[in-house]
Amino acid sequence: MATSGMSGPVAQPEALSTRDARLDPFPWYREMHEESPIRYDEDRECWDVFRYDDVHDVLHDPETFSSERPLTAQGEGETDGMALETMLNTDPPRHDELRKVVDDPFKPGAVKHLAPHIRDITNEYIDAVVDDGELDVVADLATPLPVTVIAELIGVPADDREQFKQWSDTIVEGPEAATVSAETVKEAQLQAQAEMATYFTELIERRREDPRDDLISDVIHAEVEGTTLSEGETLGFLALLLIAGNITTTNLITNAIRCFATLHDGIESVRDIASLELAVEEVLRYQSPIQAVSRVATTDTRLGEHSVEAGDRVVVWNGAANHDGDKFDDPGTFVPDRSPNQHLAFGSGVHFCLGAHLARLEARVALSTLFDRFETMQLAETELQPVESTFLYGVQRLPVQFST
Repeated sequence: MATSGMSGPVAQPEALSTRDARLDPFPWYREMHEESPIRYDEDRECWDVFRYDDVHDVLHDPETFSSERPLTAQGEGETDGMALETMLNTDPPRHDELRKVVDDPFKPGAVKHLAPHIRDITNEYIDAVVDDGELDVVADLATPLPVTVIAELIGVPADDREQFKQWSDTIVEGPEAATVSAETVKEAQLQAQAEMATYFTELIERRREDPRDDLISDVIHAEVEGTTLSEGETLGFLALLLIAGNITTTNLITNAIRCFATLHDGIESVRDIASLELAVEEVLRYQSPIQAVSRVATTDTRLGEHSVEAGDRVVVWNGAANHDGDKFDDPGTFVPDRSPNQHLAFGSGVHFCLGAHLARLEARVALSTLFDRFETMQLAETELQPVESTFLYGVQRLPVQFST
């Protein structure tokens, strides 16, 4: 069943093709756990893996299930069609060599000192809407906050950050993705990629001549096995830091408000910082921002009772694994103080999310700041629309009414 066109995106499963199913995929996950925990989808030409232990095993075997796939930057001049090499699309040992370049700034001890500044940024976004009595969690806070934080870490000038945010939004979801054609969305995404690649190429040149105390300068001058990174590798790093971290944190903060609203005492039920820490972990399990990732089999192998051929695409559904009743008691219930909670929301193994600790910190600080500023919060009446992405879980808007 060797998969054709492995470099392309994996299509949406038919079971998740509707709005309601994308907002609530968990009944389908339960069905798959019971009936087809590992299955081959002829329409999508890939294997789907749903159970916790199977997902865990695939993620921990990069030799058999590879992450390598080509990514390109459609920029101007020398960046046009450039292959981007990132940690996401490489395997050990190259993966480990690349990760070492930026590993230290994202460790728990390194990101901890960012908390006061993240709180200041959060307060700025709240100040902008505090007189309105309502904010859209997605647009007013959860999207701009991580973009601002990572832009500052990378070294993007303040005047360019609004453009930075627009590129990020377009690349991930597309412009008004629910109201335009797929072709139009794709064209806009390619245009955003081209503009961002050109922008970063110029910024890289400026930092080569004038290094600063920022990540882009660190990446440019880092050496791996005695040589500096190629331009494609450098661009890949910056694109990864921009996109991967932002979409995770945006959906984590948004999903947290949705989950907290279901509790008996409402959104304010987890005001206490100790309970908030556990509650954020439960959000990660219950409504994982990234629901699935794909791998490619490097050799003929077996998944459970199934024979998998070299070249087959394998999609592991960590969102389904996090709802596996063999691993979690009452997995279909949001339990804010669940412990232990060994979810796979950030993956596992060598590709465990680089920005996991920063995402957790941003979510905890943003949520605790909301609780400090608002006496009450409740969801406003609205028809939720899922994000337009195959493997992400979140909503496009989430209006919240509050009192101070």
